[in-house]
Amino acid sequence: MKKITIITVTYNCENTLPDTIKSVNQQTSRDNIEYLIIDGQSTDKTLEIIKKHTSDIDNWLSEPDKGIYDAMNKGLQMATGEWIGFLHADDMFYNEKVIENIINAIESSDYNACYGNLNYIQESPPHNIVRYWKSQPFSSKLLKRGWMPAHPSVYIKNELIQKLGLFNTSYKISADYDYMLRLFSNPETNSLFIDKTIVNMRLGGVSNNSIKNIIRKSKEDYRTLRTNKIGGFYALFVKNFSKVFQFLARN
Repeated sequence: MKKITIITVTYNCENTLPDTIKSVNQQTSRDNIEYLIIDGQSTDKTLEIIKKHTSDIDNWLSEPDKGIYDAMNKGLQMATGEWIGFLHADDMFYNEKVIENIINAIESSDYNACYGNLNYIQESPPHNIVRYWKSQPFSSKLLKRGWMPAHPSVYIKNELIQKLGLFNTSYKISADYDYMLRLFSNPETNSLFIDKTIVNMRLGGVSNNSIKNIIRKSKEDYRTLRTNKIGGFYALFVKNFSKVFQFLARN
């Protein structure tokens, strides 16, 4: 059976981290998981929570970093699993069989990347679903339409990550989009769409928490589209407009 590394990046996440850890350790395929937590030297009770759950975490570190993508890069460099994915400290797996479903889908295949669907949920209980990010099988024309899978639903084979490299930390908000463009424009990528919900993601991310950050993200998205030679303003417009339909979709 394959080993999958799950990386959680934290900074002052005392209110949400316990739910994230719990959702990892409730997985039916927990024995196939290497769970890493990368903390940016939190100043709240996050570190206390990590130390309390050391028996549930395979490896962790807490030290200053240069932002979330720097921390994510540290996780990639520490990972020893055959496949790697991220579960952020505001997020939870959709159910206890997510990793089991992923392993079953990729166990006897030549795929080196896979992805699924994602729910945006309310920050507070009962965590009602607000948006549903429904993906689809990949085709090259989708990138020019601003398409990308939800990054927290993406799992990539470690050997492919070694070729893709790390997140580009010159992007402060859009390095995950840049990574998706690099992944899906790479001719060696052979991806599988798993038509199941992978993650429940709380609303309130950095990219959408202020007008300033929305503008900054749009500029960074445009830059990575041009850098990766995928498209320009049209792709950016369709990418943003498509979010409207996520509010209308249902899981």
